[in-house]
Amino acid sequence: MGGCFSKPKPVEVKIEVVIPEKERSKEEMSPNGKASPLVYKVNGTARHYHLEEHPIASNPYHNPKDVVEASVCHVKDLENGQMREVDLGCGKALLIKEGGEFYAMGHKCPHYGAPLVKGVLSKGRVRCPWHGACFNIGTGDIEDFPGLDSLPRFQVKIEKEKVYIRASKQALQTQRRTKMMAKCISLSNYNLSSTNVLIIGAGAAGLVCAETLRQEGFSDRIVMCTMDRHLPYDRPKLSKSMDSHPEQIALRPKEFFRTYDIEVLTEMQAAAVDIKNKTAVFKDGFKMEYNKLLIATGNTPKALSCKGKEVENVFNIRTPEDANRVVKLATSKNVVIVGASFLGMEVAAYLTERAHSVSVVELEEVPFKKFFGERVGRAVMKMFESHRVKFYMQTEVSELREQEGKLKEVVLKSGKVLRADVCVVGIGAVPATGFLKQSGINIDSKGFIVVNKMMQTNIPGVFAAGDAVTFPLALRNNKKVNVPHWQMAHMHGRIAALNMLAHGTEISTVPYLWTAMFGKSIRYAGHGEGFDDVVIQGDLDELKFVAFYTKRGPRRWLWCGRTAPCTESWRSDEVVAVASMNYDPIVSKVAEVLAAGRAIRKRDVETGDMSWLTGKGS
Repeated sequence: MGGCFSKPKPVEVKIEVVIPEKERSKEEMSPNGKASPLVYKVNGTARHYHLEEHPIASNPYHNPKDVVEASVCHVKDLENGQMREVDLGCGKALLIKEGGEFYAMGHKCPHYGAPLVKGVLSKGRVRCPWHGACFNIGTGDIEDFPGLDSLPRFQVKIEKEKVYIRASKQALQTQRRTKMMAKCISLSNYNLSSTNVLIIGAGAAGLVCAETLRQEGFSDRIVMCTMDRHLPYDRPKLSKSMDSHPEQIALRPKEFFRTYDIEVLTEMQAAAVDIKNKTAVFKDGFKMEYNKLLIATGNTPKALSCKGKEVENVFNIRTPEDANRVVKLATSKNVVIVGASFLGMEVAAYLTERAHSVSVVELEEVPFKKFFGERVGRAVMKMFESHRVKFYMQTEVSELREQEGKLKEVVLKSGKVLRADVCVVGIGAVPATGFLKQSGINIDSKGFIVVNKMMQTNIPGVFAAGDAVTFPLALRNNKKVNVPHWQMAHMHGRIAALNMLAHGTEISTVPYLWTAMFGKSIRYAGHGEGFDDVVIQGDLDELKFVAFYTKRGPRRWLWCGRTAPCTESWRSDEVVAVASMNYDPIVSKVAEVLAAGRAIRKRDVETGDMSWLTGKGS
């Protein structure tokens, strides 16, 4: 059995509960002014933990030398709803005015460092302009994803109509804050093959689930199992930054998992789940009992089924080792990408400057046709062609030819023969749920795990999240959909954790994704599956545009005051998704409108009327 950590021995339990500053004053003092114990439930038993060893400091900045205070503006310099990036001398902060109050917090998104001043401020939160993460302006807490960390929050005071910010120098430099968590200093007399929470899969969904449990005060055993040999890592970078090493793209360092007792068992493949006995069985025969289970196994890349598929140097990009190997083999060689998918196109873009030639083979007429539409797809294709990428469209691979066991040529059904030293396959994926077929867990005809708005399966205590599930999407009238996006996996993990703790929280996020090619990004929000039309503003040739994806709504009858509807009816064409390039922060603005439950009509975006962005439209 693989493992990231050695097996711990049974020892006496010691638990330290760490709670946010804003809660300590309420929890630590009883009505008579004396210290009051905090109560947590462990395995259903209430236990009391006194917090007297964690006194409240009158100054939240423990080291005065680490504190800077500066006047940043006049109170009239900012109107309500405005943000400004301000310099405190040793670092910058984001100053916000909303509802007549001033707030200050970190100015960079902890995910990839986007300047939040260019983002969207709406109803007490700031949305990142690049990838859509949202932060509460009062607490700095992350409320929507991607990313794991929150923002540091700084003190604001007004004196003589001047705005002052008081901040920790360290926080100004790091621009991130890990939310407070309950820590298990050591674990108590547990059976090695038994855990309270078992998480199968260590991607974004699994990690966020584990972290959320700790943030909510859960202090029992958590075990994550993964087929990977690595701790959780930033999987989107496998195709966007292919020469990254595992430690460079790790989502958390090894010390983090040790500190918060999140156990990670690597190279562990699930073989079955016995729901009656609450036991997961692994391929090597190891069994683990659980109380709550999260299945977040993601998907498995589709492989080619043509003649010669077993030759060397044909890859699915699944691990950092796969990506690194492709870069090494492709340098100054001929590369063929099969599939103009997100992965395939990102790999093609990354290898262009390294390989001798890059060719893309695709069944559709243009890349991304089903996702972005023909016109956007053609503009993207033109950009690739300007970087020497050759496309072979409306065809597929019929044979892979080898020389001394290694790939030599890719033969297409059109009859064309392409020289190839390396082939990367990006033709889609299937949910990694085969091990659940006899489990009793509800799986649909495509192999996806069916969950409700709380990420619960049909089996009590069993949750599922990430790319392997279908769930009701509020944005599309609770239609069951599969949304295999990095951001969505984060949110799934959080919702699952909250409902393991019986919070009754339903998912209500707006899907958000991005793709990066040749230093340019396409951002996308919503769910445009089955769109009827695309309304484009801007210039596709200049790659500066926004595309609105619209869909015909359900038929609505016009009532005439009688007991039956009139014979006339109408259907509303509404925006269900948006994509943009070099048009920030329009996608984040649209995401906020959709998150608020407001409809965007097709005729509004056709006429260029943007009043709907502020909710002032008709």
